[in-house]
Amino acid sequence: MVNNITNIDARLSQVNVVKTSPSRVCITPPPILGFKIPILKEKATLRVKKIKRSDDIIITGEIDDDYVDIVEEDVNLNNKDFNFFNMKPEKRKIKYLKHTYIIDYIQAPKMRRGLGTEALKSLAEKSLLDDRTNGRIVTFCMPIMQESSPAQFFYKLGFRFMDPKANEHIMECIEKKIPDIPAQTGMMYLPRANLHKLIRYGDLF
Repeated sequence: MVNNITNIDARLSQVNVVKTSPSRVCITPPPILGFKIPILKEKATLRVKKIKRSDDIIITGEIDDDYVDIVEEDVNLNNKDFNFFNMKPEKRKIKYLKHTYIIDYIQAPKMRRGLGTEALKSLAEKSLLDDRTNGRIVTFCMPIMQESSPAQFFYKLGFRFMDPKANEHIMECIEKKIPDIPAQTGMMYLPRANLHKLIRYGDLF
């Protein structure tokens, strides 16, 4: 009897054993060929700094009121200008530049590739998100070389001179496709009306 039970158990154990078979769902991973080194995108060199209101920079040309604090101050009269019958001191309105980004230098490794435009668009976004500058950007337009002038580049991106006659001259140069010679120099600023156009430059134009 003992031997019969043993034989039965052996048979049962053989029946219960299930042979493993290879899975049909299994996918063999592809071999790793190697890593690709990403190509670095060329960028323009842009050097900027932040002007503070406490720097007391006086603006004499025409500029949007959003850029300046207009303060009424007494005029210091010389002895020659002193009038005995007019004891009340004269006053004048002085425009002090608010917190603003100023572009010191911009240069692209390749011309006419949009690298300078992309750099200024990034700066405009940064300035707009800054609670202090609130989108205010200025630059002093001065050609590095005699035959080149950045005025037309900045004008096309929305910047304007504080002298209306200078803007008319640059606009004429652009329309007639003539070089800006002698080059216009002076401070240019980005009006609020042109700020979002610069940020979306390429989408609208």
